Amino acid sequence: MNTVLISIVVALLAALLGSGFMALIISKTKKNKRAQMVAAISGRYADHGEPGKKKAEEISAAGDIAAKLKKAARNQKTEHDTKSISSLLLQCGFDTTVARFWIYSIVFGTAVFTICYLMKLSYGVMFLFTFAAYFGMPKWFLKIKAGRRQKLFLNEFADALEAMIRLLKAGMPVTEAIAMVSREFTGPVGEEMGRVYDSQKVGLPLGEAVRKMSPCMPIPEVQMFATAIAIQQQTGSSLSEVLGNLAGVIRARHRLKRKVQALSSEAKVSAMIIGALPILVTLALWAVNPDYIGLLFEHPTGKMLLFGAIVWMSFGVISMKIMINFKV
Repeated sequence: MNTVLISIVVALLAALLGSGFMALIISKTKKNKRAQMVAAISGRYADHGEPGKKKAEEISAAGDIAAKLKKAARNQKTEHDTKSISSLLLQCGFDTTVARFWIYSIVFGTAVFTICYLMKLSYGVMFLFTFAAYFGMPKWFLKIKAGRRQKLFLNEFADALEAMIRLLKAGMPVTEAIAMVSREFTGPVGEEMGRVYDSQKVGLPLGEAVRKMSPCMPIPEVQMFATAIAIQQQTGSSLSEVLGNLAGVIRARHRLKRKVQALSSEAKVSAMIIGALPILVTLALWAVNPDYIGLLFEHPTGKMLLFGAIVWMSFGVISMKIMINFKV
């Protein structure tokens, strides 16, 4: 009994220590994220092949866009919670309500609980799986879906802006250029541009209609696009020039992101191998000598040690993911 109690205390202390370590890493990552993003947008990290020949006015325009981006991002953070269920549903493009989402989550969690009950798992493991099925996996699915949709949007957004530039230079109004882009482009770009056109068609000002894209697509490029439209409406400046600078910034960020992915690929593979090694060793020992490794799954102390090992391995995998997941 004393051994089990000591094991529980040790596991709780390990979990608390790991949580504090993870919180420290995440806080430091968030502090540097905005500075790195603005630096990349302002052109300091943009590799155009001939950085010495870049025009001074282009650098100034990129710096102005970066300053507007910081202000717009601050306002966006206070107005919308991008991590709420309703916001995630908008980001995924799902035409459903939050109540229906929770109904689906309850159905999925009940199915997982039934499977765990039929497999005769322990109550602790059953509780963890059921809790994750109710509150973790559905929201995780929405985040993955939203991330993929944002990636598809960014892959075509620069082309859509350049198409708008050509239409504006040909003398077409801004609203008609947006309508043309919504018809010519499929996927998230066409959907979001179509919503902007429909919103301003029913009487909403164009700047407000573009700003309403941010809850559905909370990425810096959309905030920059909304800021460019707002500046053009207030000052009457050349929208084609502003959109041209914005398209160049987006392409530079895309090149930098691919370069970072190439440079960090070795570290990602190493992290995958290190994370999979304990699982592979456990399976190999189970195949060679089940009685030797079976104490971890049968004895109470072994179960507690196994739980602590899984918790610490999870902290280690998340820490490696944060360290190698560079934000551009």
